[in-house]
Amino acid sequence: MDLLNTLLDKGLRRELPTRDEALAVLATSDDELLDVVAAAGKVRRQWFGRRVKLNYLVNLKSGLCPEDCSYCSQRLGSKAEILKYTWLKPDQASEAAAAGLAGGAKRVCLVASGRGPTDRDVDRVSDTIKAIKDQNEGVEVCACLGLLSDGQAERLRDAGADAYNHNLNTSESTYGDITTTHTYADRVDTVQKAHAAGLSACSGLIAGMGESDEDLVDVVYALRALDPDSVPVNFLIPFEGTPLAKEWNLTPQRCLRILAMVRFVCPDVEVRIAGGREVHLRTMQPLALHLANSIFLGDYLTSEGQAGKADLDMIADAGFEVEGTGEVTLPEHRATAHAGCGSHAGADAGTDAGADAGADAGCGSHAGGGCGPCGSADREPPRKEPVSEARTDLVSVRRRGAGTDLAPNA
Repeated sequence: MDLLNTLLDKGLRRELPTRDEALAVLATSDDELLDVVAAAGKVRRQWFGRRVKLNYLVNLKSGLCPEDCSYCSQRLGSKAEILKYTWLKPDQASEAAAAGLAGGAKRVCLVASGRGPTDRDVDRVSDTIKAIKDQNEGVEVCACLGLLSDGQAERLRDAGADAYNHNLNTSESTYGDITTTHTYADRVDTVQKAHAAGLSACSGLIAGMGESDEDLVDVVYALRALDPDSVPVNFLIPFEGTPLAKEWNLTPQRCLRILAMVRFVCPDVEVRIAGGREVHLRTMQPLALHLANSIFLGDYLTSEGQAGKADLDMIADAGFEVEGTGEVTLPEHRATAHAGCGSHAGADAGTDAGADAGADAGCGSHAGGGCGPCGSADREPPRKEPVSEARTDLVSVRRRGAGTDLAPNA
């Protein structure tokens, strides 16, 4: 298949595909799916071998968020029956993190609901980072606290944080349909603040919210322009009690195509399968390891994942190995220079990050959500994905771990 040969060659050279090529990945047929996985898998192995990095989430403060993000069970007005609690104390958070680290995780992700941290919140998280690092040599800590104000990223870095996560989630042109209490530009600004402070930037997307193929390509190209070191790919968990509870748009095949497209666009970046993999990939999860080099171990913020031992067995059975704490995740050129997946255009791009990425691809500005085909005029129209069966039986609200008296899943 000429498309896959072209994408493979570009991935091995860290060259940006055209938008038309990225869209074509999403439009491949089920008959071509294993070929897509094989080609993207070669790119993954070129830069990350057969290593799988394990990450572990600790929800420091759950629920009661003033933001109205439609996908989130912790949002303003959410009727989802999730755990709600205020800030964990540093020793409680460190105890929660220890379970994931004992299970093989090398990065702990500290997450708190809310628009963004106050200065007092930054102090709390700084104390938590110190507590975790004092007890676990070599652990990486990523903070995810919402929108950052000036100087807060630097304070987190000085406290020992290694990375900061803030996802773009969806395309700029559709962002207002998902969230109204803050803007896409606010999110871009926070990723840039993390970059500027010397933190490893982590920013990704949520698939399955009713977006088009063009939206998915737009957000991934915008991410490449922002140049994060890691890109989490979340698959919407349609929680009852949220506005997107009826959005069951993903099939396992669709999820694999999305992961492959992300790998081709950002070949040397840590691509992480994040929330929703058990719900939407289901028995196809092992195939996804050929595309992504990173997963979350155990449970998520407000939902339960599969058993930690099942994650470890899956990795081993698929012929992969857990990345050790002494191993460097990123390829040498990124680890030493924070360069490679994009040109740091995002540092100056502001809300035009998506447009700049499209321009790099050679097909002009895409800030409005797409410019039509850039390649062959006789390409078939995009194939409509089948509607996925609602699998509410696979959505389990977290009732263990942080904020409870029950042992965590790790």
